[in-house]
Amino acid sequence: MATGHTDPQRRERIIAATLDLIAEEGLARVSHRKIATRAGVPLGSMTYHFSGIDQLLREAFGRFTDHIVAVFDAHLGAAADREEARAAVADLVHVLSEGSQRDLILTQELYTLAARQPAYRELTHEWMRRSRVHLEKHFDPDTARQLDALIEGLTLHRALAREPHGRALTLEAIARVTATDRRDRDRRTP
Repeated sequence: MATGHTDPQRRERIIAATLDLIAEEGLARVSHRKIATRAGVPLGSMTYHFSGIDQLLREAFGRFTDHIVAVFDAHLGAAADREEARAAVADLVHVLSEGSQRDLILTQELYTLAARQPAYRELTHEWMRRSRVHLEKHFDPDTARQLDALIEGLTLHRALAREPHGRALTLEAIARVTATDRRDRDRRTP
């Protein structure tokens, strides 16, 4: 545990400890005391750095959504055309569903919190908006919105299934959703 007045990483450790505890024990079991213990900081640091648990949760979930958007960026940012974007979406679904259980749990905890407390919906709205940025480079806004929802649903189903579906089904679902992209229809109309 750091001591003294100089501890520039204290705030960051508190945020990281908050996310770790939410992932391990669930949001309902998180408390200032548990977070402080996990972060290795005095309990008084909690109120020094954050006005309350609400501010801490907003910042922690904001940090988490930044992480997930970075994963989106890493997979979708390099797609040069629509076909590459479709393949990148499939890659993303499989990486997210086969990856960190922590991320999956934190996603569901944030969704549940936003469903129960509308003040947290701004975080989910911004996350969704940012997730669609790369999709809208290759697909019209409605198709991008549908793809974004498809990514969430397929990821959750793959992660929780006893026998997760394979890449072929993921690609088929993506092809079906993107087959009605307005940009394609506009090009075909004389």
